[in-house]
Amino acid sequence: MKISGVDIRPGNILEYEGGIWKVAKIQHTQPGKGGAYMQVEMKNLQDGRKTNVRFRSADTIERVRLDTKDYQYLYADGDMLVFMDKDNYDQIQLPADLLGDAAAFLQDGMEVMLELWDEKPISVQLPDTVEATIVEADAVVKGQTASSSYKPAVLDNGVRVMVPPHIGSGTRIVVDVYERTYVGKAG
Repeated sequence: MKISGVDIRPGNILEYEGGIWKVAKIQHTQPGKGGAYMQVEMKNLQDGRKTNVRFRSADTIERVRLDTKDYQYLYADGDMLVFMDKDNYDQIQLPADLLGDAAAFLQDGMEVMLELWDEKPISVQLPDTVEATIVEADAVVKGQTASSSYKPAVLDNGVRVMVPPHIGSGTRIVVDVYERTYVGKAG
């Protein structure tokens, strides 16, 4: 499916220069002189290369539809992650770097979605949010206002996030996996 250069969004999978690329970041720029363009940071899903490309609104690019399949995360084996097909119980191993920074949020038994291109797994989608426990949180500084002041905290998986001042150590919270931000207290 062809899309315009200004319709590119983070997470889109594009076919560009003979490869399959995942859009990481976009920045829409409208200079004072000349036409608007989209600055796109992409990662090649086959060999891991990264590139920055400028697409004008007149440019069209092929957006790739990937097949998706539900898998369950089982365990880590060195730098490989083991997943199980929920339909036929087949197990596959994938390199941890396929998930990037999101790998820190994997939990035993977590249901994930593998994106396949030509029957080959090229991407793993975790749930957008996960629950985690805070193991270390800084003390509140007296006099800080409650609005918009956040403090650093460390989660049980080692990830650092900023949390509101009233959140203390031992609290279970909901975290956005891809933004690494505090969403709310776990219910």
